[in-house]
Amino acid sequence: MNSEVPVEQGHEQQITAAFAAAGPDNLVSRMGIRILEASAERVVGSMPVAGNTQPYGLLHGGASCVLAETLGSLGSALHAGPGRVTVGIEISATHHRGASAGQVTGVATRLHGGRTLTTYEIVISDDQGRRVCTSRLSCLLRDAVPGRPAA
Repeated sequence: MNSEVPVEQGHEQQITAAFAAAGPDNLVSRMGIRILEASAERVVGSMPVAGNTQPYGLLHGGASCVLAETLGSLGSALHAGPGRVTVGIEISATHHRGASAGQVTGVATRLHGGRTLTTYEIVISDDQGRRVCTSRLSCLLRDAVPGRPAA
C-alpha cells in the first residue's frame, strides 16, 4: 500500500477490492451483483433479473433482500474503518412492484453511522427507474478479534 494514501482511503480500497475479487463460489457472484460505486455514505450496485426470479418469472423478493444487504453491508464495512467488522442484524423490505426482465439497481444511503451501529436505506429500481423495493438494513459494528482478518 502506498504510504501517501490516507488510512481511510486505503481501507475503502481494500474493502471494495475484496467485494470485487470475490470468487465464483459466493452468493454475490452467483446472483450477478456488480458494485458500481462505493463509499461509506452511498453504495450503488446492480443485478440481473434473469436467474434471480421466483416461479412466476418475477424478481424474487429474497433476491432483492440479498442485493440490499450486500450494498448496505459494504457501506457499513466502509464506515467501520480498519480493525472493525460489521454484521447485519436486521433487514426489512417492502416490495412495491415486480420486475421480469433487465437489471435492477440498488442505491444504499447511510441514515445513521455510529460507533456500534449503522443503518442504511436501500432503494431498488428497475431499468425504467421505477421503485421495485425499499429496504432498511441495520448492522452491528465490532472490533475485530485479534489474529483474525477484519475484511
